[in-house]
Amino acid sequence: MHIIAVASQKGGSGKTTLAGHLAVAADKAQAGPVALVDTDPQGSLSEWWNAREAETPLFARTGTARLAADIERMRGLGIKLLLIDTPPAIEATIVEVIRLVDLVLIPARPSPHDLRAAGATVEIVQRLGKPLVFVLNGATPRARITAEAAMALSQHGTLAPVVIHHRTNFAASMIDGRTVMEVTGDERSAGEIMQLWEYIGRRLSNDYRTMLPTDMARPLLPSQGAA
Repeated sequence: MHIIAVASQKGGSGKTTLAGHLAVAADKAQAGPVALVDTDPQGSLSEWWNAREAETPLFARTGTARLAADIERMRGLGIKLLLIDTPPAIEATIVEVIRLVDLVLIPARPSPHDLRAAGATVEIVQRLGKPLVFVLNGATPRARITAEAAMALSQHGTLAPVVIHHRTNFAASMIDGRTVMEVTGDERSAGEIMQLWEYIGRRLSNDYRTMLPTDMARPLLPSQGAA
């Protein structure tokens, strides 16, 4: 079983949307059974799943205190992929989750605030010796700050080659428990998510050492003029 945490210490980075979408993408790619866990007290991922009509992905109700034991139960039940959504700013929970996972996805919007938060999350990942992949999320096409943010992130760890662009259909699809792959409309959003899952799926099958974070001595901020 592969275990992925979606983590960032900044709220609004798109963790919940990314976790739900990647779980559905993995399920569609027949990488399942796929399960989700929500460790954020706000429960946004839980609410999305409760509104969902489709039977998959599965959802496991657990907490950080019993997460390790429940992961072993899920492994015994044949779960192949587990995605864990984490809360912003609750470092103790983030640490306990990251201890248990194979890979950490760090979504970051192209803004100085998100890049600072990504740096704080990377410090935790480094300390625990886990591999990571940055995902540039909510980006504006052809904006200079998007390119600058991509450059800044790539200097400190593996950056996914697929950029998730800002479109309203991501949020709209989540309202009733769906994803952009399950609604009609802009196929570009669905394509980005499926391509991102294909990349992550390949990385899970390869050597994790290529995704270990690099030295974070330099501040993870875009170059000047990126405001």
